[in-house]
Amino acid sequence: MKKIISAVAITAILWSCNAGADKGKFTLTGEIKSATDQKIYLEELYFSEKQPEVLDTGDIKKGKFTLAAMAQEESLFRLRTEDGKSNYLFINEDGNMSFTADIDKPETVNFSFSGVANSSLKKLLIHADSIGLVLSNKDRLLAEFLKAGIKETDSTFMAVANELNSIKDHFSTYCFGYADTSKSPMVSLFAATIAPVEMSQFEAPLNKLVKRFPKHKGIAGALSYIKKQATAKTQTEPVPKAAAAIGDMAPELTMTDVDDKPFSLSQLRGKYVLVDFWASWCGPCREENPNVLAAYNQFKDKNFTVLGVSLDNNKQAWITAIKEDKLNWQHISDLKKWSSAAVALYGFDGIPFNVLVDPQGKIIAKDLRESALQKKLAEVLK
Repeated sequence: MKKIISAVAITAILWSCNAGADKGKFTLTGEIKSATDQKIYLEELYFSEKQPEVLDTGDIKKGKFTLAAMAQEESLFRLRTEDGKSNYLFINEDGNMSFTADIDKPETVNFSFSGVANSSLKKLLIHADSIGLVLSNKDRLLAEFLKAGIKETDSTFMAVANELNSIKDHFSTYCFGYADTSKSPMVSLFAATIAPVEMSQFEAPLNKLVKRFPKHKGIAGALSYIKKQATAKTQTEPVPKAAAAIGDMAPELTMTDVDDKPFSLSQLRGKYVLVDFWASWCGPCREENPNVLAAYNQFKDKNFTVLGVSLDNNKQAWITAIKEDKLNWQHISDLKKWSSAAVALYGFDGIPFNVLVDPQGKIIAKDLRESALQKKLAEVLK
């Protein structure tokens, strides 16, 4: 006998389906003062090989816009303007969120998202930016020592180098402590993974977070990714030589470009070159790309360019990422992932990583991130 479903039951089913569809939906109403009319993108960022995903696109009209997206748990998102000059990180902690910014003020402090978790994230970002500037200044001082003929074994050089390492250690301790005490799973995850340490050192703090937030899929995924990367590097990565130091001549790089034609770093001799090591599968690299793009657009007419060196092993993924992130400079890769010749030549064990090379081919700075990159370029490209 056929079952008869009453109108009341049907109504209940439809209501529950709609309620399920709306679960996790959030709306962001924002205003960016002094912004020109343009597109703005809402992207979800992942702590894995998964690339940033655009969830909604809106139009900035007289500084104002509205965006919406779905998220089944607390996650990390980014607002990115079409011109690449502004990007802002936030957490979806409420169904109806607000955002304000003023592009005429320093980017680290010029914005505000509603919510407790976002206030905590902003505090962390401000502190991280200040530490980044300190580290950049120490790197600059070491570069000046080398230019002046002071050797790395000199007591003056070693004192500054030791101070630099001490600051990194203290900041790492701060990040891991922040992760341990934050009530927000996403703030905790972000804090734990911005510490300036080798990738293998992320495993212990992430194990703690999995125990604190056992239902959070993003944290579990990040831990799985870290373990996978550590295993892959152990199996395939050549042992890097001592890292190319500030003051050294930049080791020559010759690889094929996107059209399978050979290209060498030395072909850019005479310009300031940011040699940017990245990959399409590297989430932190993709997060940093808008900053590199903004720096390129700002200084490309001042004898400056970028050479992208990819640790991809999938050519199409590499080319797609270049187009998606609008990286309009020279790109090369040997498509060997961690077996790339670049790893051994420059001695790095994590990406994103970069070196700034002067017109004579000498390394004058390393690992310039966020505002430290623009600050250093403004300093040398007067």
